[in-house]
Amino acid sequence: MLSLVTYLRERPGARVTDVARAFGITEDELIGDLDVLPMCGTSFRGGDLLDIDTDGDRIWWHNPDASGSSTGEPLRLAADEATALLVAARAVATLPGLRESDRQALVRATAKIEAAAGEAAGASSRLSVTFESEGGVFADVDRAIAERRRVWIKYYSPARDELTEREVDPVRLFVVGHTYMEAWCRLSEARRTFRLDRVAEIRLLDEPSDPPPVELRDLSEGLVQPAAEDPEVVIEVGPGGRWVAEYYPHDSAEERPDGGLRITLRTPDPASLRRLALRLGGDGRIVSPAALAVSARDAAREALAAYGE
Repeated sequence: MLSLVTYLRERPGARVTDVARAFGITEDELIGDLDVLPMCGTSFRGGDLLDIDTDGDRIWWHNPDASGSSTGEPLRLAADEATALLVAARAVATLPGLRESDRQALVRATAKIEAAAGEAAGASSRLSVTFESEGGVFADVDRAIAERRRVWIKYYSPARDELTEREVDPVRLFVVGHTYMEAWCRLSEARRTFRLDRVAEIRLLDEPSDPPPVELRDLSEGLVQPAAEDPEVVIEVGPGGRWVAEYYPHDSAEERPDGGLRITLRTPDPASLRRLALRLGGDGRIVSPAALAVSARDAAREALAAYGE
């Protein structure tokens, strides 16, 4: 946001579309930042706060001189920040599958940071990072997206406790706690989300990626966002299971006489709720669909039998 201040100081009346494009963010994200900037300044006195507003098309800064010449200066890297950047950059440069153009750009950027960091760069040479398998998967998916290629994966599904082989057309990579690939799955002929640390094997195919047009989901509210067409599941929980309504998006949560709740929710993968049923134990049960309720009971019996052996 300090860089944004510098940018706006040099471009009075800048267009919202141009500024958003320059910073690689959406126009909504930019407007959100512009709502925060008027609360910043050299002091909390009105004249020292940034007087920046927008009419939705252009951005106007009415008191650029009042903020002082140093307000918009770019941030300087501290020694620990320079070290972290250098260690990360060197580690990423070793990832298998990284595009050579990206690798060379990373090497050039690393050299610039080393020069700017001076003596602080010395500490980074004594540190190293080794990526787990997810790093290689990330590089392969990133390459597949850039080259518009289909990939074959062997994927572990914890809900079914099984490995499946499938071909997918990658759409994008994103991070919500873990790193995920959103893709069009040719096995299910639907959009699916895959956690990279659950990809056991991956192979880039020569066949071009050709996913059907899909609208990218807004992930600002989290990864799990049930859709209206997703299957409906009904769960009854006792007082000790009321937390389910706090952690799982749901359509309704009706009070029960025993102090519990009857919760109706939707999920694209009902089988994934078997783990929830096992976690609840005596504090809850799946009511419907019937097949899922039977599956959950069978999983509970198998778990109890394992303890008895």
